[in-house]
Amino acid sequence: MDERYDVVVIGGGAAGLSGALTLARARRSVLVVDAGEPRNAPAGHVHNYLGREGTPPAELYAIGRGEVESYGGTVVTGRVVAVRREDDGFVADLDGGAAVRARRLLLATGLTDELPEIPGVAERWGSTVLHCPYCHGWEVRDRAVGIVARGTLGVHGALMWRQWTDDVVLFLHTGSEPTADELEQLAARDVRIVRDEVAALEGGADVRLASGEVVARDAVVVAPVFGANAGLLAGLGATPVPMEMGGTVMGTHLPADPTGRTDVPGVWVAGNAGDLGAQVIVAAAQGLRAGAMINGDLTTEETAAAVAARRSVAA
Repeated sequence: MDERYDVVVIGGGAAGLSGALTLARARRSVLVVDAGEPRNAPAGHVHNYLGREGTPPAELYAIGRGEVESYGGTVVTGRVVAVRREDDGFVADLDGGAAVRARRLLLATGLTDELPEIPGVAERWGSTVLHCPYCHGWEVRDRAVGIVARGTLGVHGALMWRQWTDDVVLFLHTGSEPTADELEQLAARDVRIVRDEVAALEGGADVRLASGEVVARDAVVVAPVFGANAGLLAGLGATPVPMEMGGTVMGTHLPADPTGRTDVPGVWVAGNAGDLGAQVIVAAAQGLRAGAMINGDLTTEETAAAVAARRSVAA
């Protein structure tokens, strides 16, 4: 084994770095292993992050790495390929053959966006193909926006995005037909409905229908399936579970209590791996909270050990 740490943090995005910063400031030995594949890499800027509004993601993470290292934490570029329990802690195997021991683990590996299999979507993801109005709504305000429905979520999406623009088209695609009440809501908000399937995206974000008709749009909103990147923990007994919204499966997430503690003793989760809807600032807050809880857990363990040692001496 190369090193032993109080905590190994898997993932160096907002959640992982924030947790590591909290732990480093608590004088814990902490290692962050970051594969360098942040979910928001295609996005030009981070939004709704108070004090950092409009910061490019790469810049935010570079600042965070520097802050962690300034308090004695270690950040390395690499990938954890396996984790296993050993004695009272864990072993994390890294790509390249190294292995490190950890008393606790913080999983901050985020999620993978499984995009609709529509030609042109993947190439435009993060630029003119969007999913979150709070992340991108301001940037496409008053523009022509299309919503591609999935399951029962199309109407919800169309009504949400209507807050930012009065030019919204709902493409039912393979989604559910709106109910009578939903049709009334869409009509009241002047949302146009197109029932033909979407065949492809062209140009900036124009929508080509199966009929061949092209509907000009400046941006298109899709609903990915959000898959938690938590396969590493399968051997420890941590399994992602489905999360539904309105009868439609949004994706999978790793269950945890409000502090980020999972069902596996010694393992915490922060960010999108445990919370599919967490934006960057929320993920950072979850990392801070998980880091504080891990430090508290270690403190409790160390105090119990110290009491036991003191009693053995007294005896």
